[in-house]
Amino acid sequence: MALSAAEKKALISRNLQEVLGEDRLTEILKQRDLKIYWGTATTGRPHVAYFVPMSKIADFLNAGCQVTILFADLHAYLDNMKAPWELLALRTQYYENAIKAILTSLGVPLEKLLFVKGTDYQLSKEYTLDVYRMSSVITEHDAKKAGAEVVKQVEHPLLSGLLYPGLQALDEEYLKVDAQFGGVDQRKIFTLAEKYLPQLGYTKRIHLMNPMVPGLTGGKMSASEEDSKIDLLDNPANVKKKLKKAFCEPGNVIENGVLSFSKHVIFPLLKNGETFKIKRAAEHGGDIEFTEYESLELAFSKEVIHPGDLKATVEEAINKLLAPIQEIFKDPKLQELVKKAYPPPTKIKATNSTIDDISPSKLDIKVGRVVEVSRHPDADALYVEKIDLGEGEPRTIVSGLVNFVPIEEMQNRDVVVLCNLKPAKMRGIESKGMVLCASVEEPKQVEPLLPPVDSKPGDRIVIEGYETGAPDDLLNPKKKIWEKLQPDLKTNEDLIVVWQGNKLLSIINGNPVTTRSMKNAPIK
Repeated sequence: MALSAAEKKALISRNLQEVLGEDRLTEILKQRDLKIYWGTATTGRPHVAYFVPMSKIADFLNAGCQVTILFADLHAYLDNMKAPWELLALRTQYYENAIKAILTSLGVPLEKLLFVKGTDYQLSKEYTLDVYRMSSVITEHDAKKAGAEVVKQVEHPLLSGLLYPGLQALDEEYLKVDAQFGGVDQRKIFTLAEKYLPQLGYTKRIHLMNPMVPGLTGGKMSASEEDSKIDLLDNPANVKKKLKKAFCEPGNVIENGVLSFSKHVIFPLLKNGETFKIKRAAEHGGDIEFTEYESLELAFSKEVIHPGDLKATVEEAINKLLAPIQEIFKDPKLQELVKKAYPPPTKIKATNSTIDDISPSKLDIKVGRVVEVSRHPDADALYVEKIDLGEGEPRTIVSGLVNFVPIEEMQNRDVVVLCNLKPAKMRGIESKGMVLCASVEEPKQVEPLLPPVDSKPGDRIVIEGYETGAPDDLLNPKKKIWEKLQPDLKTNEDLIVVWQGNKLLSIINGNPVTTRSMKNAPIK
Protein backbone atom coordinates (compact mmCIF):
# COMPACT_ATOMS: atom_id res chain seq x y z
CA MET A 1 0.00 0.00 0.00
CA ALA A 2 1.39 3.38 -1.04
CA LEU A 3 2.35 5.77 1.76
CA SER A 4 0.95 9.27 1.97
CA ALA A 5 3.27 12.31 1.97
CA ALA A 6 2.68 12.71 5.73
CA GLU A 7 3.52 9.04 6.37
CA LYS A 8 6.68 9.33 4.29
CA LYS A 9 7.73 12.43 6.23
CA ALA A 10 7.14 10.68 9.56
CA LEU A 11 9.24 7.72 8.43
CA ILE A 12 12.04 9.97 7.14
CA SER A 13 12.08 12.08 10.32
CA ARG A 14 11.72 9.49 13.09
CA ASN A 15 14.59 9.21 15.60
CA LEU A 16 16.41 12.16 13.99
CA GLN A 17 17.74 14.81 16.34
CA GLU A 18 17.16 17.71 13.94
CA VAL A 19 15.89 18.58 10.48
CA LEU A 20 17.02 21.79 8.75
CA GLY A 21 14.63 22.78 5.96
CA GLU A 22 11.53 20.94 7.19
CA ASP A 23 9.15 23.14 5.18
CA ARG A 24 11.01 22.33 1.97
CA LEU A 25 10.89 18.63 2.89
CA THR A 26 7.10 18.84 3.25
CA GLU A 27 6.71 20.63 -0.09
CA ILE A 28 8.87 18.17 -2.07
CA LEU A 29 7.06 15.16 -0.64
CA LYS A 30 3.74 16.60 -1.84
CA GLN A 31 5.14 16.49 -5.40
CA ARG A 32 7.61 13.57 -5.54
CA ASP A 33 9.95 11.33 -3.59
CA LEU A 34 13.04 12.81 -1.93
CA LYS A 35 16.64 12.38 -3.14
CA ILE A 36 19.10 11.97 -0.23
CA TYR A 37 22.82 11.31 0.06
CA TRP A 38 24.96 9.93 2.86
CA GLY A 39 28.77 9.83 2.68
CA THR A 40 31.38 7.62 4.31
CA ALA A 41 35.16 7.38 3.96
CA THR A 42 36.34 3.92 2.88
CA THR A 43 38.95 3.32 5.58
CA GLY A 44 38.38 0.81 8.41
CA ARG A 45 35.99 -2.12 8.03
CA PRO A 46 32.30 -1.28 8.60
CA HIS A 47 31.16 -2.64 11.96
CA VAL A 48 27.94 -3.09 13.88
CA ALA A 49 27.63 0.66 14.58
CA TYR A 50 26.88 1.06 10.85
CA PHE A 51 23.44 -0.34 11.64
CA VAL A 52 22.60 3.06 13.18
CA PRO A 53 22.87 5.13 9.94
CA MET A 54 21.74 2.11 7.91
CA SER A 55 18.50 1.83 9.92
CA LYS A 56 17.75 5.43 8.92
CA ILE A 57 18.71 4.73 5.30
CA ALA A 58 16.28 1.79 5.53
CA ASP A 59 13.61 4.30 6.62
CA PHE A 60 14.47 6.52 3.65
CA LEU A 61 14.22 3.61 1.19
CA ASN A 62 10.95 2.41 2.74
CA ALA A 63 9.65 5.96 2.32
CA GLY A 64 10.39 5.76 -1.41
CA CYS A 65 13.46 8.02 -1.35
CA GLN A 66 16.27 7.69 -3.85
CA VAL A 67 19.37 7.24 -1.68
CA THR A 68 22.90 7.87 -2.93
CA ILE A 69 25.75 6.53 -0.83
CA LEU A 70 28.97 8.44 -1.49
CA PHE A 71 32.17 6.51 -0.95
CA ALA A 72 34.67 9.26 -0.13
CA ASP A 73 37.67 7.45 -1.58
CA LEU A 74 39.58 10.65 -2.34
CA HIS A 75 39.08 11.83 1.22
CA ALA A 76 40.12 8.39 2.50
CA TYR A 77 43.32 8.60 0.47
CA LEU A 78 44.20 12.04 1.79
CA ASP A 79 43.26 11.00 5.33
CA ASN A 80 45.32 7.84 5.26
CA MET A 81 48.03 8.11 2.62
CA LYS A 82 49.58 4.84 3.75
CA ALA A 83 46.79 3.08 1.83
CA PRO A 84 47.51 2.96 -1.93
CA TRP A 85 44.76 3.54 -4.49
CA GLU A 86 44.65 -0.17 -5.32
CA LEU A 87 43.77 -0.97 -1.68
CA LEU A 88 41.18 1.81 -1.49
CA ALA A 89 39.52 0.51 -4.67
CA LEU A 90 39.17 -2.91 -3.03
CA ARG A 91 37.84 -1.34 0.16
CA THR A 92 35.24 0.58 -1.82
CA GLN A 93 34.07 -2.75 -3.27
CA TYR A 94 33.95 -4.21 0.22
CA TYR A 95 31.92 -1.26 1.55
CA GLU A 96 29.39 -1.59 -1.27
CA ASN A 97 28.91 -5.30 -0.63
CA ALA A 98 28.80 -4.82 3.15
CA ILE A 99 26.22 -2.02 2.97
CA LYS A 100 24.03 -4.00 0.55
CA ALA A 101 24.28 -6.94 2.95
CA ILE A 102 23.31 -4.79 5.97
CA LEU A 103 20.29 -3.38 4.15
CA THR A 104 19.33 -6.87 2.98
CA SER A 105 19.53 -7.96 6.62
CA LEU A 106 17.16 -5.10 7.48
CA GLY A 107 14.75 -6.34 4.80
CA VAL A 108 14.52 -3.17 2.70
CA PRO A 109 14.24 -2.77 -1.10
CA LEU A 110 17.45 -1.74 -2.88
CA GLU A 111 15.98 -0.64 -6.25
CA LYS A 112 16.41 3.08 -5.42
CA LEU A 113 19.88 2.74 -3.86
CA LEU A 114 22.84 4.25 -5.75
CA PHE A 115 26.59 4.10 -5.06
CA VAL A 116 28.98 6.84 -6.18
CA LYS A 117 32.73 7.24 -5.60
CA GLY A 118 34.13 10.67 -4.82
CA THR A 119 36.71 10.26 -7.57
CA ASP A 120 33.87 9.80 -10.10
CA TYR A 121 33.46 13.59 -10.14
CA GLN A 122 35.75 15.27 -7.56
CA LEU A 123 38.72 15.33 -9.96
CA SER A 124 36.72 16.84 -12.82
CA LYS A 125 37.45 20.29 -14.24
CA GLU A 126 34.01 21.58 -13.20
CA TYR A 127 34.30 20.42 -9.60
CA THR A 128 37.85 21.77 -9.31
CA LEU A 129 36.74 25.19 -10.58
CA ASP A 130 33.92 25.18 -8.03
CA VAL A 131 36.42 24.38 -5.27
CA TYR A 132 38.29 27.55 -6.23
CA ARG A 133 35.04 29.51 -6.42
CA MET A 134 34.00 28.23 -3.00
CA SER A 135 37.39 29.13 -1.50
CA SER A 136 36.97 32.68 -2.81
CA VAL A 137 33.81 33.31 -0.78
CA ILE A 138 34.31 31.32 2.45
CA THR A 139 36.18 33.10 5.25
CA GLU A 140 38.83 31.33 7.32
CA HIS A 141 36.66 31.93 10.41
CA ASP A 142 33.62 30.21 8.88
CA ALA A 143 35.66 27.31 7.48
CA LYS A 144 37.33 26.64 10.82
CA LYS A 145 34.03 26.97 12.71
CA ALA A 146 32.26 24.60 10.29
CA GLY A 147 34.83 21.85 10.82
CA ALA A 148 35.06 22.28 14.59
CA GLU A 149 33.28 18.99 15.39
CA VAL A 150 34.80 16.79 12.70
CA VAL A 151 38.24 18.22 11.86
CA LYS A 152 41.04 18.15 14.43
CA GLN A 153 41.40 21.64 15.87
CA VAL A 154 44.93 22.99 16.19
CA GLU A 155 46.43 26.47 16.39
CA HIS A 156 47.84 26.24 12.87
CA PRO A 157 45.43 24.00 10.90
CA LEU A 158 46.29 22.34 7.62
CA LEU A 159 44.68 23.92 4.56
CA SER A 160 42.96 20.58 3.80
CA GLY A 161 41.02 20.82 7.06
CA LEU A 162 39.80 24.30 6.17
CA LEU A 163 38.73 23.18 2.67
CA TYR A 164 36.93 20.06 3.91
CA PRO A 165 33.55 21.68 4.85
CA GLY A 166 33.30 23.48 1.51
CA LEU A 167 34.07 20.30 -0.43
CA GLN A 168 31.33 18.45 1.45
CA ALA A 169 28.90 21.28 0.62
CA LEU A 170 29.74 20.99 -3.09
CA ASP A 171 28.96 17.25 -3.01
CA GLU A 172 25.28 18.15 -2.51
CA GLU A 173 25.22 19.99 -5.85
CA TYR A 174 27.23 17.45 -7.81
CA LEU A 175 25.13 14.53 -6.57
CA LYS A 176 21.94 16.46 -7.50
CA VAL A 177 20.15 15.62 -4.25
CA ASP A 178 17.47 17.37 -2.19
CA ALA A 179 18.97 16.50 1.18
CA GLN A 180 22.09 15.33 2.97
CA PHE A 181 21.96 12.91 5.91
CA GLY A 182 24.61 12.76 8.63
CA GLY A 183 25.32 12.98 12.34
CA VAL A 184 24.50 16.06 14.38
CA ASP A 185 28.28 16.55 14.76
CA GLN A 186 28.18 17.77 11.13
CA ARG A 187 25.58 20.47 11.81
CA LYS A 188 28.07 23.33 11.34
CA ILE A 189 29.13 21.92 7.96
CA PHE A 190 25.46 21.72 6.97
CA THR A 191 24.80 25.35 7.96
CA LEU A 192 27.91 26.41 6.02
CA ALA A 193 26.49 24.63 2.95
CA GLU A 194 23.17 26.44 3.41
CA LYS A 195 24.98 29.79 3.59
CA TYR A 196 27.49 29.42 0.76
CA LEU A 197 25.95 27.19 -1.93
CA PRO A 198 23.44 29.92 -2.88
CA GLN A 199 26.37 32.35 -3.27
CA LEU A 200 27.61 30.10 -6.09
CA GLY A 201 24.13 30.05 -7.64
CA TYR A 202 23.24 26.60 -6.26
CA THR A 203 20.19 25.50 -4.28
CA LYS A 204 20.10 25.30 -0.51
CA ARG A 205 19.52 21.69 0.56
CA ILE A 206 17.64 19.97 3.41
CA HIS A 207 19.77 18.49 6.20
CA LEU A 208 18.76 15.43 8.22
CA MET A 209 20.73 14.77 11.40
CA ASN A 210 21.06 11.63 13.49
CA PRO A 211 21.92 12.08 17.18
CA MET A 212 25.43 11.07 18.23
CA VAL A 213 25.05 7.48 19.40
CA PRO A 214 27.68 6.02 21.74
CA GLY A 215 29.47 2.84 20.79
CA LEU A 216 28.90 -0.31 22.80
CA THR A 217 31.87 0.56 25.02
CA GLY A 218 30.20 3.84 25.97
CA GLY A 219 32.30 6.20 23.85
CA LYS A 220 32.71 6.35 20.10
CA MET A 221 32.78 2.92 18.53
CA SER A 222 36.16 2.89 16.84
CA ALA A 223 37.18 0.72 13.91
CA SER A 224 40.81 1.06 15.02
CA GLU A 225 40.29 -0.50 18.47
CA GLU A 226 39.46 -4.17 18.03
CA ASP A 227 37.52 -4.65 21.26
CA SER A 228 35.51 -1.43 20.95
CA LYS A 229 33.49 -2.70 17.97
CA ILE A 230 31.72 -5.80 16.73
CA ASP A 231 32.69 -6.61 13.16
CA LEU A 232 29.98 -7.60 10.68
CA LEU A 233 31.68 -10.98 10.26
CA ASP A 234 32.23 -11.70 13.98
CA ASN A 235 30.92 -15.09 15.07
CA PRO A 236 28.51 -15.42 18.04
CA ALA A 237 31.39 -16.21 20.44
CA ASN A 238 33.15 -12.95 19.55
CA VAL A 239 29.89 -11.01 19.80
CA LYS A 240 29.38 -12.37 23.32
CA LYS A 241 32.97 -11.57 24.32
CA LYS A 242 32.84 -7.98 23.03
CA LEU A 243 29.34 -7.27 24.31
CA LYS A 244 30.44 -8.47 27.74
CA LYS A 245 32.83 -5.49 27.82
CA ALA A 246 30.16 -3.01 26.72
CA PHE A 247 29.44 -0.16 29.13
CA CYS A 248 26.03 -0.81 30.71
CA GLU A 249 26.05 0.47 34.29
CA PRO A 250 22.90 -0.39 36.32
CA GLY A 251 20.36 2.42 36.10
CA ASN A 252 22.61 4.59 33.89
CA VAL A 253 20.91 5.62 30.64
CA ILE A 254 23.56 8.21 29.70
CA GLU A 255 26.31 7.13 27.26
CA ASN A 256 24.87 3.60 27.45
CA GLY A 257 25.75 2.06 24.10
CA VAL A 258 23.63 -1.05 24.66
CA LEU A 259 20.49 1.02 25.26
CA SER A 260 21.34 3.33 22.34
CA PHE A 261 21.70 0.38 19.98
CA SER A 262 18.30 -0.85 21.17
CA LYS A 263 16.73 2.56 20.52
CA HIS A 264 18.24 3.33 17.12
CA VAL A 265 18.44 -0.14 15.57
CA ILE A 266 16.36 -2.83 17.28
CA PHE A 267 13.13 -0.98 18.08
CA PRO A 268 12.77 0.69 14.63
CA LEU A 269 12.99 -2.79 13.08
CA LEU A 270 10.17 -4.29 15.17
CA LYS A 271 7.24 -5.25 12.97
CA ASN A 272 3.60 -4.99 13.98
CA GLY A 273 2.94 -7.40 16.84
CA GLU A 274 6.65 -7.90 17.62
CA THR A 275 8.08 -7.00 21.03
CA PHE A 276 11.49 -6.51 22.63
CA LYS A 277 11.49 -9.53 24.92
CA ILE A 278 13.96 -9.84 27.78
CA LYS A 279 14.20 -13.38 29.08
CA ARG A 280 14.68 -13.71 32.83
CA ALA A 281 14.57 -16.51 35.37
CA ALA A 282 11.35 -16.76 37.38
CA GLU A 283 13.13 -15.73 40.59
CA HIS A 284 14.18 -12.48 38.84
CA GLY A 285 10.65 -11.60 37.76
CA GLY A 286 10.32 -13.78 34.67
CA ASP A 287 10.26 -12.63 31.04
CA ILE A 288 9.34 -9.01 30.34
CA GLU A 289 8.31 -7.47 26.99
CA PHE A 290 8.39 -3.92 25.61
CA THR A 291 6.67 -2.44 22.58
CA GLU A 292 8.33 1.00 22.71
CA TYR A 293 11.83 2.08 23.66
CA GLU A 294 10.79 4.69 26.24
CA SER A 295 9.31 1.97 28.49
CA LEU A 296 12.55 -0.02 28.30
CA GLU A 297 14.66 3.02 29.20
CA LEU A 298 12.40 3.86 32.15
CA ALA A 299 12.54 0.28 33.45
CA PHE A 300 16.34 0.22 33.12
CA SER A 301 16.71 3.59 34.87
CA LYS A 302 14.69 2.20 37.82
CA GLU A 303 16.93 -0.92 37.79
CA VAL A 304 13.98 -3.17 37.00
CA ILE A 305 16.14 -4.54 34.17
CA HIS A 306 19.57 -5.98 34.99
CA PRO A 307 22.42 -5.09 32.56
CA GLY A 308 23.21 -8.77 32.02
CA ASP A 309 19.65 -9.52 30.92
CA LEU A 310 19.60 -6.49 28.59
CA LYS A 311 22.94 -7.50 27.06
CA ALA A 312 21.70 -11.05 26.47
CA THR A 313 18.68 -9.75 24.53
CA VAL A 314 20.76 -7.31 22.48
CA GLU A 315 23.32 -10.08 21.81
CA GLU A 316 20.57 -12.25 20.38
CA ALA A 317 19.31 -9.36 18.22
CA ILE A 318 22.81 -8.56 16.92
CA ASN A 319 23.45 -12.19 15.96
CA LYS A 320 20.09 -12.24 14.18
CA LEU A 321 21.09 -9.13 12.19
CA LEU A 322 24.56 -10.47 11.40
CA ALA A 323 23.44 -13.96 10.29
CA PRO A 324 22.17 -12.98 6.80
CA ILE A 325 25.23 -10.77 6.25
CA GLN A 326 27.55 -13.63 7.10
CA GLU A 327 25.55 -15.95 4.86
CA ILE A 328 26.11 -13.54 1.95
CA PHE A 329 29.83 -13.36 2.75
CA LYS A 330 30.20 -17.14 2.52
CA ASP A 331 30.57 -16.47 -1.21
CA PRO A 332 34.22 -17.39 -2.00
CA LYS A 333 34.60 -14.23 -4.14
CA LEU A 334 33.57 -12.03 -1.22
CA GLN A 335 35.83 -13.92 1.18
CA GLU A 336 38.72 -13.27 -1.19
CA LEU A 337 37.71 -9.59 -1.39
CA VAL A 338 37.82 -9.29 2.42
CA LYS A 339 41.34 -10.73 2.50
CA LYS A 340 42.60 -8.41 -0.23
CA ALA A 341 40.89 -5.25 1.05
CA TYR A 342 41.98 -5.76 4.67
CA PRO A 343 45.08 -7.95 4.59
CA PRO A 344 46.09 -9.16 8.03
CA PRO A 345 49.13 -7.41 9.50
CA THR A 346 52.41 -9.20 8.99
CA LYS A 347 53.23 -11.12 12.12
CA ILE A 348 56.48 -12.60 13.25
CA LYS A 349 56.01 -16.30 13.78
CA ALA A 350 56.17 -16.90 17.50
CA THR A 351 56.18 -19.93 19.72
CA ASN A 352 53.64 -20.27 22.51
CA SER A 353 56.34 -19.41 25.03
CA THR A 354 57.12 -16.17 23.18
CA ILE A 355 53.44 -15.19 23.16
CA ASP A 356 53.22 -16.00 26.85
CA ASP A 357 56.31 -13.86 27.53
CA ILE A 358 54.63 -10.68 26.29
CA SER A 359 51.28 -11.12 28.06
CA PRO A 360 50.32 -8.01 30.08
CA SER A 361 49.63 -10.29 33.04
CA LYS A 362 53.45 -10.41 33.42
CA LEU A 363 53.45 -6.80 34.65
CA ASP A 364 53.44 -6.23 38.41
CA ILE A 365 51.59 -2.92 38.78
CA LYS A 366 50.57 -1.72 42.24
CA VAL A 367 49.15 1.25 44.06
CA GLY A 368 51.81 3.10 46.07
CA ARG A 369 51.96 6.06 48.45
CA VAL A 370 54.90 8.47 48.50
CA VAL A 371 55.89 8.64 52.17
CA GLU A 372 59.07 10.62 51.64
CA VAL A 373 60.42 12.71 48.75
CA SER A 374 63.56 14.75 48.15
CA ARG A 375 65.50 16.27 45.24
CA HIS A 376 68.20 14.05 43.75
CA PRO A 377 71.57 15.40 44.96
CA ASP A 378 73.16 15.08 41.51
CA ALA A 379 70.27 15.63 39.06
CA ASP A 380 68.09 18.76 39.00
CA ALA A 381 65.15 17.10 37.23
CA LEU A 382 64.87 14.01 39.47
CA TYR A 383 63.03 13.23 42.70
CA VAL A 384 64.10 10.44 45.03
CA GLU A 385 60.95 8.94 46.52
CA LYS A 386 60.29 6.40 49.25
CA ILE A 387 57.08 4.66 48.22
CA ASP A 388 54.92 2.40 50.38
CA LEU A 389 53.79 -0.53 48.22
CA GLY A 390 52.39 -2.64 51.06
CA GLU A 391 55.64 -4.58 51.35
CA GLY A 392 56.61 -3.62 54.90
CA GLU A 393 59.51 -1.39 53.89
CA PRO A 394 59.14 1.50 51.39
CA ARG A 395 60.94 1.20 48.05
CA THR A 396 63.31 3.79 46.66
CA ILE A 397 62.18 4.99 43.24
CA VAL A 398 63.70 7.81 41.19
CA SER A 399 61.32 9.83 38.97
CA GLY A 400 61.86 12.70 36.53
CA LEU A 401 58.97 14.77 37.84
CA VAL A 402 60.68 17.86 39.28
CA ASN A 403 59.60 20.08 36.37
CA PHE A 404 56.01 18.82 36.39
CA VAL A 405 54.88 18.22 39.99
CA PRO A 406 55.86 20.50 42.92
CA ILE A 407 57.63 18.63 45.71
CA GLU A 408 54.87 19.43 48.22
CA GLU A 409 52.33 17.75 45.90
CA MET A 410 54.47 14.61 45.74
CA GLN A 411 54.53 14.15 49.52
CA ASN A 412 51.86 11.61 50.61
CA ARG A 413 50.64 11.34 47.01
CA ASP A 414 49.09 8.06 45.85
CA VAL A 415 50.65 6.81 42.63
CA VAL A 416 50.65 3.82 40.27
CA VAL A 417 53.95 1.93 40.16
CA LEU A 418 55.42 -0.68 37.81
CA CYS A 419 57.22 -2.81 40.40
CA ASN A 420 59.04 -5.56 38.52
CA LEU A 421 61.44 -3.69 36.26
CA LYS A 422 65.06 -4.58 36.78
CA PRO A 423 66.55 -2.09 39.32
CA ALA A 424 68.55 0.64 37.59
CA LYS A 425 71.06 3.23 38.79
CA MET A 426 69.80 6.80 38.22
CA ARG A 427 72.78 9.14 38.64
CA GLY A 428 74.18 6.95 41.42
CA ILE A 429 70.91 6.05 43.22
CA GLU A 430 69.27 2.68 42.58
CA SER A 431 65.63 2.91 41.49
CA LYS A 432 63.45 -0.16 42.10
CA GLY A 433 60.43 0.61 39.99
CA MET A 434 58.72 3.26 37.86
CA VAL A 435 55.98 5.74 38.71
CA LEU A 436 53.65 5.48 35.71
CA CYS A 437 52.63 8.79 34.09
CA ALA A 438 50.68 10.11 31.12
CA SER A 439 53.20 11.94 28.97
CA VAL A 440 53.19 13.92 25.71
CA GLU A 441 56.12 15.59 23.98
CA GLU A 442 54.73 18.69 22.24
CA PRO A 443 54.38 20.66 24.44
CA LYS A 444 56.04 18.51 27.07
CA GLN A 445 53.50 17.45 29.73
CA VAL A 446 53.79 14.74 32.37
CA GLU A 447 51.05 13.75 34.83
CA PRO A 448 51.28 10.85 37.34
CA LEU A 449 48.42 8.40 36.99
CA LEU A 450 45.64 8.39 39.58
CA PRO A 451 45.11 5.06 41.38
CA PRO A 452 41.59 3.56 41.39
CA VAL A 453 39.09 5.07 43.79
CA ASP A 454 39.03 3.34 47.21
CA SER A 455 42.42 1.68 46.71
CA LYS A 456 45.30 1.47 49.18
CA PRO A 457 49.08 0.87 48.97
CA GLY A 458 49.87 -2.62 47.75
CA ASP A 459 46.62 -3.16 45.83
CA ARG A 460 47.42 -4.87 42.55
CA ILE A 461 46.43 -3.29 39.23
CA VAL A 462 45.52 -5.64 36.37
CA ILE A 463 44.52 -5.22 32.74
CA GLU A 464 40.92 -6.14 31.99
CA GLY A 465 40.81 -9.56 30.36
CA TYR A 466 44.26 -10.50 31.72
CA GLU A 467 43.39 -10.90 35.41
CA THR A 468 44.68 -14.46 35.65
CA GLY A 469 48.33 -15.41 35.84
CA ALA A 470 50.99 -14.26 38.27
CA PRO A 471 53.31 -11.38 37.32
CA ASP A 472 57.01 -12.11 36.91
CA ASP A 473 59.15 -11.50 39.96
CA LEU A 474 61.43 -9.50 37.66
CA LEU A 475 60.90 -8.70 33.96
CA ASN A 476 63.67 -10.16 31.84
CA PRO A 477 65.27 -7.11 30.15
CA LYS A 478 66.51 -9.25 27.25
CA LYS A 479 62.92 -10.14 26.29
CA LYS A 480 61.89 -6.44 26.38
CA ILE A 481 58.43 -7.29 27.73
CA TRP A 482 57.72 -3.75 28.99
CA GLU A 483 59.06 -2.23 25.77
CA LYS A 484 56.68 -4.40 23.71
CA LEU A 485 53.63 -3.73 25.88
CA GLN A 486 54.15 -0.03 26.62
CA PRO A 487 53.27 1.39 23.13
CA ASP A 488 49.66 0.15 23.52
CA LEU A 489 49.27 1.70 26.97
CA LYS A 490 47.53 5.08 26.93
CA THR A 491 44.69 7.18 28.27
CA ASN A 492 41.41 7.37 26.37
CA GLU A 493 38.84 10.11 25.77
CA ASP A 494 37.30 9.40 29.19
CA LEU A 495 40.67 9.85 31.00
CA ILE A 496 40.79 6.10 31.73
CA VAL A 497 44.06 4.21 31.25
CA VAL A 498 43.74 1.36 28.74
CA TRP A 499 45.93 -1.24 27.05
CA GLN A 500 44.62 -2.07 23.56
CA GLY A 501 41.25 -0.73 24.72
CA ASN A 502 41.19 -2.82 27.91
CA LYS A 503 41.01 -0.85 31.15
CA LEU A 504 43.61 -0.96 33.94
CA LEU A 505 41.62 -1.93 37.04
CA SER A 506 42.05 -2.59 40.74
CA ILE A 507 41.87 -6.35 41.25
CA ILE A 508 40.23 -5.59 44.61
CA ASN A 509 37.28 -3.41 43.59
CA GLY A 510 37.32 -3.18 39.78
CA ASN A 511 37.69 0.61 39.72
CA PRO A 512 39.86 1.99 36.86
CA VAL A 513 43.21 3.80 36.83
CA THR A 514 42.69 7.32 35.48
CA THR A 515 44.50 10.58 34.75
CA ARG A 516 43.45 14.03 35.89
CA SER A 517 43.35 15.83 32.53
CA MET A 518 45.35 14.17 29.74
CA LYS A 519 43.31 12.46 27.00
CA ASN A 520 44.80 10.04 24.44
CA ALA A 521 48.25 10.32 26.01
CA PRO A 522 50.90 7.56 26.05
CA ILE A 523 51.83 6.04 29.39
CA LYS A 524 55.53 6.08 30.23
